[in-house]
Amino acid sequence: MEGFARAVEDGLKLSKRLVLPGGLPPPRPPAGMDRGGGGGGGGDASVAALLLPSAPMAYAVVTDPGAVDTPDVPSYQPYVYGRLDPPALIPLQMKEVDLSVDCALGEAAVTVRARWWLHCITRSRDCDVRIVVPMGDQGSILGAEVTVGRRSYNTQIIEVEDHTTENAAKADSGGLLKPQLFYLTISQIEGGADISATIRWSQKLHYDNGRFSVDIPFRFPYYVNPLPKVFMKREKIQLTVNSGFSKEVLLQGTSHPLKEKGRQGEKLSFRHETTVENWSSKDFNFSYSVYSGDLSGGVLVQPSTLRDYDDRDRFCIFLLPGGGNRKVFRKAVVFVIDTSGSMQGHPLENVKNAMSTALSELTEGDYFNIITFNDELHSFSSCLEKVNEKSIASALDWINLNFVAGGGTDIMHPLNEAMALLSSAHDVLPQIFLMTDGSVDDEHNICQTVKTELISRGSKSPRISTFGLGLYCNHYFLRMLASIGRGHYDAAFETGSIESQVLRWFRKASSTIVANISIDATAHLDEFEIDSEYIPDISAKSPLCISGKYQGKFPDMVTAKGYLADMREISIELKVQHIKDIPLDKVLAAQQIGLLTAKAWLSSDKQLERKVVKLSIQNSIPSEYTSMVLLQTLEKVDAAQKVKQKLKGHKGPDEPRRIPLQGLKLGFGDRAATRENLVTGFGDVRPPETFEILNKAAGCCSRLADCLCCMCCIKACNKMNDQCAIVMTQICAALACLGCYECCAELCSGSDS
Repeated sequence: MEGFARAVEDGLKLSKRLVLPGGLPPPRPPAGMDRGGGGGGGGDASVAALLLPSAPMAYAVVTDPGAVDTPDVPSYQPYVYGRLDPPALIPLQMKEVDLSVDCALGEAAVTVRARWWLHCITRSRDCDVRIVVPMGDQGSILGAEVTVGRRSYNTQIIEVEDHTTENAAKADSGGLLKPQLFYLTISQIEGGADISATIRWSQKLHYDNGRFSVDIPFRFPYYVNPLPKVFMKREKIQLTVNSGFSKEVLLQGTSHPLKEKGRQGEKLSFRHETTVENWSSKDFNFSYSVYSGDLSGGVLVQPSTLRDYDDRDRFCIFLLPGGGNRKVFRKAVVFVIDTSGSMQGHPLENVKNAMSTALSELTEGDYFNIITFNDELHSFSSCLEKVNEKSIASALDWINLNFVAGGGTDIMHPLNEAMALLSSAHDVLPQIFLMTDGSVDDEHNICQTVKTELISRGSKSPRISTFGLGLYCNHYFLRMLASIGRGHYDAAFETGSIESQVLRWFRKASSTIVANISIDATAHLDEFEIDSEYIPDISAKSPLCISGKYQGKFPDMVTAKGYLADMREISIELKVQHIKDIPLDKVLAAQQIGLLTAKAWLSSDKQLERKVVKLSIQNSIPSEYTSMVLLQTLEKVDAAQKVKQKLKGHKGPDEPRRIPLQGLKLGFGDRAATRENLVTGFGDVRPPETFEILNKAAGCCSRLADCLCCMCCIKACNKMNDQCAIVMTQICAALACLGCYECCAELCSGSDS
């Protein structure tokens, strides 16, 4: 994202050309961003981070600096020749913003409505506008609508087969800039125009010690604030919470002042609306708890609708670990770590750091071992080791010596070794933690082999939790393997999040308080099918959500049974509730799509693929078998406008344009990249970009000679004519207005010859 930050820095420098109403100075970029791109120190990275969007933003995409001016009050700045490649991004001023958050079970549905105006382009010109929206934890885009004058755009999910190539997308049309950072580019917007957008996404609620919380990126930089005398700013936030249970909901904290507007059953609503001098400068955070002294939960059922992919009714079993401080199972843990060549550098370093912390969190009574794999297999010990200070210290030393990246990827062999080690474990919960960044040829065989082995071991079978690093591994293979192994799946798509994500995954999977869960609903129903392969254990760190389909009639109460850490059986009575005010299909859609896609991948079942397609389309969630496109709605034009469009050379299409959006699919792994040990399978690994004027002249005046008669040409002919002087004056004016004073001085001094 360094290139994005550079483009915003250049845009802020370009905005110095603006003369704002009232004579106020234009915004300036944060101090410390070095144009030369040298050094690469942590200071530059931290300053660059300040320019990345921390709230919904819109940017003017400027390729022609001569178009930069206030729409209504010309600044009469000197004309700037040349083009910008890559373009500069000028943050647009925002007139309105409205945030709506609906929390239900473990999900939050977020809607942001905002209106910006193109304040930096003269009315006689146009440019593209890029809308960028940072989403929260495990955010998944649900849709967007944009209106500009008579034009309107909206996203739509279509089957892959429906995607025609005649309207192929440009690389920057929209999609994900990086994980959890969605963007759209709207073309040819006239200076001074208003841009209204509505963006919807879903994200996971955090859960910690009985408390749910939601964090929404909502920190707007000061330079998006329009002048207070021109625009009155009203900040609106709406929040609803529906626990789904007949339990008391307790407000724990909020970042913005919220007033409770009503309570209706398990549903609470809050609102914040006020006139502000500046838009919000902090993220929106809200936390609450559902009163529960011990393990509790419920069964939520909802009838199918005409548009469902399945005519069976839907259910969700939701179990809360409670605050009863249940004892966590003692465990025997085997870490299986990929150390192939593609893990070199930051990925492996972050895994090492996470492993060190995870080992320190094991307690006396636990057992552990570590296996690293590439083409070969290396073990810390030939057997399970007891956790104590000496063994942990020895393991840390072994990690420092043996976590060295090199070789290929072979997953089956280390998995077999780990299961063999755990076959000797008694009176503990056996667990395997697999981490890999690659995809292998025998993934289907691995799943079938592991499933057969776990079935043969019965209730003593090891739990297998999987973690995917980057985009080259097959995340559906890892999800299926975790589902078969009653474990937990997670992933990191940015190098900077690996350590924290791995630790969260490990803590969740290693904090089992109830194991071997069964539900007695099958005795009362004609059909009962869960989306996952098996019912996972209950973790003290996370609620358990089991979704699926059923046929028949649920009884009023259902019993969930399992075993505690002391091997006593526990029964949890779950009340069955027929709900109307929680859209279960929407809340559960992302989880269902992921699990069903993993099943379809393993079984090559076309009917399952069709189910995923229907789920994806009806809930507006992208999948591996569908695509999200930006649909441009035809504007209503009169005869005079049609003539004007023809004069400009615009063609009126017979049908709306479909512009495919990029980066919204994980794919099923990249075996070729794995074999070649490519290390750029992370969305944040990008070569640095530089700001360039006049055929990519990044402030280096000697390169300007490639397209103009300037310093190098002058030195070659040892003289300067009038035309050279005029051109150099224009270049100096352009560099000076962009803040390139050193380049300008060098150019001018070079002309003395």
